[in-house]
Amino acid sequence: MLSPHEFAALLLIEHTTNPADFDCGDLSALVERQLVVLEQLTSEYLRAHLTPSGRSIIESIERQQ
Repeated sequence: MLSPHEFAALLLIEHTTNPADFDCGDLSALVERQLVVLEQLTSEYLRAHLTPSGRSIIESIERQQ
């Protein structure tokens, strides 16, 4: 089960790929659950992407609304 912060981070990642403003714990949990992957762009910059599983959760949330 995802925490409310993890759900929020998952929703935000859909709209921004810059994970700099996200809580490291939330990002780590999403990566661990294979909902998000992080791509190393440079030594200082990362980009976050939803995995198919992460996308599936977003779509489930959207259907509930």
